[in-house]
Amino acid sequence: MPKPPPNRATVSALVEDAAAAPSMHNAQPWRFRYDTATGTLRLTVDTDRVMPAADPDLRAVHLGCGAALFNLRVAAAHAGWFPRVRLVPDPAEPTLLATVDFAETGPVDKGLEELSPAIRRRHTSRWPFAAKDIPGSARSAVGDAADREGARLRFAGQWHANLLRDLVRDAEGRDGSDPERQGDVERWTRRGDEADVSHDGVPEYAFGPRARSGGAPMRDFAGRHPVRGPGTAAFEDEPNLALLGTAGDGPAEWLRAGQAMERVLLVATVHGLAASVTSHALEWPDLRDLARDPLSDLGQVQMVLRLGYGPMGPVTPRRPLGDILSIV
Repeated sequence: MPKPPPNRATVSALVEDAAAAPSMHNAQPWRFRYDTATGTLRLTVDTDRVMPAADPDLRAVHLGCGAALFNLRVAAAHAGWFPRVRLVPDPAEPTLLATVDFAETGPVDKGLEELSPAIRRRHTSRWPFAAKDIPGSARSAVGDAADREGARLRFAGQWHANLLRDLVRDAEGRDGSDPERQGDVERWTRRGDEADVSHDGVPEYAFGPRARSGGAPMRDFAGRHPVRGPGTAAFEDEPNLALLGTAGDGPAEWLRAGQAMERVLLVATVHGLAASVTSHALEWPDLRDLARDPLSDLGQVQMVLRLGYGPMGPVTPRRPLGDILSIV
């Protein structure tokens, strides 16, 4: 049964929650356009925020936008809406990733609605976690979260975790000799006074400490630059790493993977887990192929997640609503 579409204030609140999603280097590569007459919200790629060297096929852009789309669904459920989502609805318009139609009624998804408080509590943590295993109940919960979005989540065994760390080190070495990839990182890191006023990118207060020891695969955003921060720290020797995968590997699957990633992160937050994500080793096609356990049913690896018990990361900046939402 049709009902009046949400008003401007409601849509603005929904998009603000959507924009709390993680994205590669916090580039926030999304734009939303809402048509008040039809009650349809369009999600498109902000092409000014892509990374041509590290993400030439826009896979990471789709993951970030998928995460924002999932937050939107959660916020809509919390507000009592039943949105109908269509992924990549028009092949002739590749920057249009999804449409969300609010003009229909239906049962509110309670599973989504219950995740609403976690949207603002979830923050990427680049800090050490406790040397503590994750109980089976929490592992099952995050695995089920991925399943519900058409993806798979598999925790890495010790040999696989060691391999992933080796692949990250390999990626770091390659990146160090690639000026264009270094340029992508430089463009999206914020140091000094810029870190306090920027609306995007990774500010130095969110870099986390450099690893003095341990096996957590963390990207070094500081590089050779001096930064304000906590210096070095001992990270966990055996981090809890999980791989997120999909059966296919195209734009629609990347959007599903982004939604699954955010659902996993919100469910992890509900269970008291901190998290960071890393795509470092997946940004090189040959390393991405090696990241998958050949005996696993994971499919195509889309993201590596590090989960554990430790401090939530700091709040990172977000773009003003007027920069990401237009209403007509």
